[in-house]
Order: sequence, then structure tokens, then C-alpha cells
Amino acid sequence: MPGLARFPEGFLWGAATSAYQIEGAPLADGAGPSNWHRFSHLEGAIENGDNGDVACDHYHRYAEDVERMRQLGLGAYRFSIAWARVMPEGRGAVNSKGLDFYARLVDRLLENDIVPAPTLYHWDLPAALEDRGGWVNPDSPGWFQDYARVVFERLGDRVPMWATLNEPILVSHAGYVLGIHPPGHRSAAEAAAVARHLLLAHGAAVEAYRGTAKHAIGLVLNLEPRVPASDSARDAEATRRADIYYNQQYLDTVITGQWPAGLAEILGPACRELTSGESARVAQPLDWLGVNYYSRRPTVHGADPPLHADDVAIEGAPSTDLGWEIHPSGLTQILVRVAERTGKLPLYVTENGAAYIDPDPDPSGVVEDARRAEYLRQHLAACREAIDRGVDLRGYFVWSLLDNFEWQRGYSQRFGIIHVDYATQKRTIKQSGYFYRDAIAANGVTLSR
Repeated sequence: MPGLARFPEGFLWGAATSAYQIEGAPLADGAGPSNWHRFSHLEGAIENGDNGDVACDHYHRYAEDVERMRQLGLGAYRFSIAWARVMPEGRGAVNSKGLDFYARLVDRLLENDIVPAPTLYHWDLPAALEDRGGWVNPDSPGWFQDYARVVFERLGDRVPMWATLNEPILVSHAGYVLGIHPPGHRSAAEAAAVARHLLLAHGAAVEAYRGTAKHAIGLVLNLEPRVPASDSARDAEATRRADIYYNQQYLDTVITGQWPAGLAEILGPACRELTSGESARVAQPLDWLGVNYYSRRPTVHGADPPLHADDVAIEGAPSTDLGWEIHPSGLTQILVRVAERTGKLPLYVTENGAAYIDPDPDPSGVVEDARRAEYLRQHLAACREAIDRGVDLRGYFVWSLLDNFEWQRGYSQRFGIIHVDYATQKRTIKQSGYFYRDAIAANGVTLSR
């Protein structure tokens, strides 16, 4: 095919979701409430008063969704496990029916030659643990390790690829600085404690995994190039702080076992130095690292602590309907940067996608979303460029398999390559889904239209 750039043999083509965003039935079969279940029912917390009570009803329709994956030719499916579904109180008693659901899902994926790639934690903490202080509590790494052991024991023999945490910076920042995610706090000191405990929880889960399983475990971080929006020295300094906080805080610490230089300057005395034992736990060797990428972030000096840095849009730049700039070269840039920082560690793009206000299916069942297909083509080409520049990129997971509950934005945004009619739960593969199917079949992407 003219202009087709092929990916390496064995490249893993996947799609991603998360539990609270698609499963629905959050209290079914003995599950406990999560912090997101509780938060989404607070008045004014979520756009349009939406919640995840039904979402995509994946809990009941998982077999249908796996069939759609098979039709698309997916080689892997990245999903998350709802901690409160497995352990309703977050610790102690195990809910066998909750574990059974994930066992059925894994079995169905394997029957269809789709690699299951679960994430242990994608933001939904058991509400019972939130009541004990959540991630601010220094006992939280131990809670997480106990939960991880339960899941590894049940599923570890059949799952070759695990992730511990998804996007921990948004747990600490959106939940404890901005207050737009649970628990809705605004405290830089709490955010520093949460970051420490999340990293220790990650390390504790890796320890548990090494003791029970023989496959691969990694961590998923959302990373984005930070660029000053002007030539001013204040914007350049704000960009430096933002890069330390958003990109280096978790990436560098999990590699070196120490906070990046400058983080304590941002977070203040609450950013205590890691002890030697904590450092060793946090920086245990990984088998792979996942990079979630959506856009770059132009940055200006801002008034709000602790960062004193704000994101801005560049006038005239192409953007998605969510307002995020379309900047595919930033994906190449961040992959090259991470590869240089981590050495020979295999990398995966674990999320990449675009929000557009899609039309409903037309009378012939077509969902026209050419803009999303083009977004995906450009970013796949950026992945191929990173490989050409020496990055050991092993796979790509589109976000998202299904339209879903988009956190504080509710159902106002659609990221899926499969359209979901929330009233009827009918699934319809979009044009972008068929584009992705063809890219998978070709193991390649055209570099230009």
C-alpha cells in the first residue's frame, strides 16, 4: 500500500476503558460503593447531574463488548478492576462474585485471542477507605498491597500484562488540589502526602506481584510536553515548575527513588524526603511503562498556589471539541524523552484519543467521525516516528473503546470508537473504529492523507 508505514512485528494493538466509566451496576452482587459512586451523586459535582449507575452497562454486556473487540481485530484490551467490587470495605472480606466478573471477562478475552491488560487502580477507591482518610492515610499502601494480592492470586495465571496505577498525578492533583475529583479537597499538603502514598502503593503492588506471578507489570502515567506560551521569563519559569510537577513528580521518582529537584520548592515542607526503604520500594524495576497522551500544554505564569502556572490555548490552533490542542508531534517528543529517561524499558501508548460531539448513527447505521479517524492517523504516525527515532514502543491502546462517563464532564463528551446510545445501550462501530480496524489489519498507518 503506497505511503503505508508498518509497525514492528508483534506490535500490540489495543483499546482502553476503566471500570467506573463503563461498567455500571456499581453496587451489584455485593459490591461496595466507591468514592466516585458517592462523589457523582453530590449535587453539582458532575455536569448535567450525570453518574455511573448505568454508564455502558458493561457489567452485564461484557460478552457483547468483547465480540465488538473481536470484530475490530484488537490484540489487547486494557480495562481496570473496581477495588470495591472485589473488596467492598476495601480490606478484609473478599466478594467472590465481584472477582468472578473479572474472571469471566478475562476468560472471554482469551477465548477471542485478546490479551487482557488490567489496571489495578483507575481512580475508584472504596468509599469505606475514603472514610479512613483515603490516600492521605499512611496505611493506604498496605491496603493496596492486600487488594493486589487477592487479584493476582485469582487472575495472575492468565493475565500477562498488569498495571498498578493509572495517572496518579490526577488522583493527587484533581482530587486534592483542584477539588474536582473525589474527595474534593484543596490542600497542597494533602496532595504531597497522597503522591507519596500512591508511589509506595505502586511499589507494594509490584512487590506482591513478584511474589506470585511470572509475567509483566508496569505503571501508567499521563505525560505531556510543557511549553511556555510566550517569551517572557515568568512564563518560562512557570513552565519549568509545571513540568516538574506534572511530568517529573511520578516519572522521575519511580525511576530514581527520589523526588525530582524543585518539587519541594513547589509543594513546601509537606514534600518530605523519601527514606532509603521508601526509595527502594518506589523504584523497583518495572517490566514496562505506559504513556497516556492527549495534547501538549502551553503554560503561563498564574496566581494560584502551589504551582503558580496555568494552561492556556493557542489562538487558532486545531483542537478537539473538548478544547484540547491537536499536536501529534508532542507524542513523538514525549516518547523520545521517556525512552531517554528510562533506558531500555519497553513503552506502550496506553491511552490516546479525541473527544468530539459525534452525530447519532444515520439510518444506515453509519456514525461519521472523520475528525477522530484523522486524529488517530496522525498520532499513529507520531508513534511510528518515535520508533524510527529508537523508541522501544511495543503497543498502542486507543482511548476509548466505548463512549462513556467522562468523570466530572459526565456524558457530555464522547471519546469512543464505538458509539453508545445510552438510552438503549445499542453499540455502533464508528468510522474511526473501522479506520482503526484497517490499521490493525495492515499493522501500519498511512503517513499522509
